[in-house]
Amino acid sequence: MKKYVMAAVVALALTACSEKKFHVEGQIAGAQDSLLYLENLGLDGVQVVDSVRLGADGDFSFSGEEQEAPEFYRLRIADQIISLAIDSTETVTVKAQWPRMASAYEVEGSEECRTIKVLALKQMELQRRAMQVSRDEALTIDQVNDSIMNMVARYKDEVKRQYIFPRPAASSAYFALFQTLGGMLLFNPQTNRDDIKVYAAVATSWDQNWPTAARGRNLHNIAIEGMKNVRIADADRARAIDASKVKETGLIDIALTDNHGQLRHLSDLQGKVVLLDFHVFATNESPERILLLRELYNKYNAQGLEIYQVSLDADEHFWKQQTAALPWISVREDKGVGSSTLAIYNVQAVPEYFLIDRGNNIIGRSQTIKDLEQTIKSLL
Repeated sequence: MKKYVMAAVVALALTACSEKKFHVEGQIAGAQDSLLYLENLGLDGVQVVDSVRLGADGDFSFSGEEQEAPEFYRLRIADQIISLAIDSTETVTVKAQWPRMASAYEVEGSEECRTIKVLALKQMELQRRAMQVSRDEALTIDQVNDSIMNMVARYKDEVKRQYIFPRPAASSAYFALFQTLGGMLLFNPQTNRDDIKVYAAVATSWDQNWPTAARGRNLHNIAIEGMKNVRIADADRARAIDASKVKETGLIDIALTDNHGQLRHLSDLQGKVVLLDFHVFATNESPERILLLRELYNKYNAQGLEIYQVSLDADEHFWKQQTAALPWISVREDKGVGSSTLAIYNVQAVPEYFLIDRGNNIIGRSQTIKDLEQTIKSLL
């Protein structure tokens, strides 16, 4: 009997030792009673892996199952996020200070996580500088757009040369592909030839290192779809805009399906003052913007204001959930940032809006309208 008991104990010990897990641990100072989440950034969306309510010392410890290829996670309290890449069964230690957790943190145990931190901070700085330029009232719309586009071009060139092409199989290279500015990807894999090549380079490296990984297959699909879009764009480039879409007022119509399955034409709203809003619900800024639009709609809809909101969200189900209770017209551009609608209206970043008078004339956009509510009242 003693022999069997000892054998069982040994078997249990071996089983425990054979468990392959990764660990994320550390301390978030100054965040007592806050709920800290470990979330997986999967291909199907963000999923909570675990959570803990922090004590006075801010200590935390999470663990998860080993994955077949590098996987991406984040630590989150409210809207403060620390991005991580986990490879195999490593232990990553994070120490941060609330409320500047997203920028004031240190990470040990993973060189890739350190590189991702560098990229995240660079992205924050790009966002700060872009916002500063967009708020400069001394600049024209074209000057603002040119300045921001030049910033983005320089950023992308630096990231490609220093972080992606030297090590395309690195988790940080993959992370860099999906950085955004104003809710739109910096590297556009749908219509930009050079950016498609960057996606293809990373996809090829993933094929070589993790041939069965879903992320590698997804990268290939993105690159192939982009190549197809470019070929179609080349074929269409010489064609003029369909004359049937251009009204006598000069407004270029938008015809998209709304969240109830009905085709909605922007031009059909002639006779109303229309706020044409380009939006991405899957951004941190979305809730605040929707509250602002609700206030305007509630105040002025009865007087003739309508909102025609174009979503660029990739996830149709998520978009329908987010818009189910909205009272205005909610449509979705299924080609996202690669849509011709964005090109026609010269939308470089979202959120973005245009104000249209009762005669279907565009009278301004976000960069030229200093007081949106006052301008709406004057048109009504």
